[in-house]
Amino acid sequence: MMFNLLAAAAAPADGKNPYGLFEALQQGGVISWAIFIILVGMSIFSFFILFSKLIEQQKVIGQAKKIRVQRFWTANSLKEASAKLEKNSAYKQLVDDGILAQDQHGKLTNPVEAHDWLHASLARSEASINSALGSGLAFLATVGATAPFIGLMGTVIGIYRALIKIGASGSASIDTVAGPVGESLIMTALGLAVAVPAVLAYNWLQRRNKSIAEDLSGFNNDLLGYLVSNGAVRPAVTAAPTAAAAKPAPAKA
Repeated sequence: MMFNLLAAAAAPADGKNPYGLFEALQQGGVISWAIFIILVGMSIFSFFILFSKLIEQQKVIGQAKKIRVQRFWTANSLKEASAKLEKNSAYKQLVDDGILAQDQHGKLTNPVEAHDWLHASLARSEASINSALGSGLAFLATVGATAPFIGLMGTVIGIYRALIKIGASGSASIDTVAGPVGESLIMTALGLAVAVPAVLAYNWLQRRNKSIAEDLSGFNNDLLGYLVSNGAVRPAVTAAPTAAAAKPAPAKA
């Protein structure tokens, strides 16, 4: 009896955990390793999409700020204003597509209202930008919806293996079922650990895309008014305060 107690106390002293992650995967075999690799791949691609879309969104947000700083609407013509924008700017794409649509309208053989033609062209350009911003988000939604079930599959396999061990040994002792049950719990935790960040990233990116789409739609509407009025209708631009105006007046004695 004393020997058994000493052996049990000395068992964890070697530093090896028989119920760790990789030990559980080795016990689970090919199926457990396949589920683990799939979940890790999902997680890596989810974070890649998250950071790449954040960088892409931040560029478009910065482009919107530059339009206000560069006094886009004070230019003499749209071509002059377009030349001030970045080469791959989303807003430059809208402006260039609007200019192209205006030039094409004069070449149409069938009578089409300029407003309808320009509106359709700008809407198509805006839709292509929003589609590019939304690319990859479907993968995040898929990961968020399927990762828990993939982990659940590993859970089912682990419980099945525990039942087999119980039936083979005729005993439901802890040392018999601890490995398979631990494996099943690990797979459940992995599935949730992959799914939760993907769902949070999807909702956050969607909210940012919605805000960007609202800015693009407002700019598109202003651009349409400018085009159909030949520059007579444009947003009001508030002049920046000068240094003298910004300086507070001295207090009177």
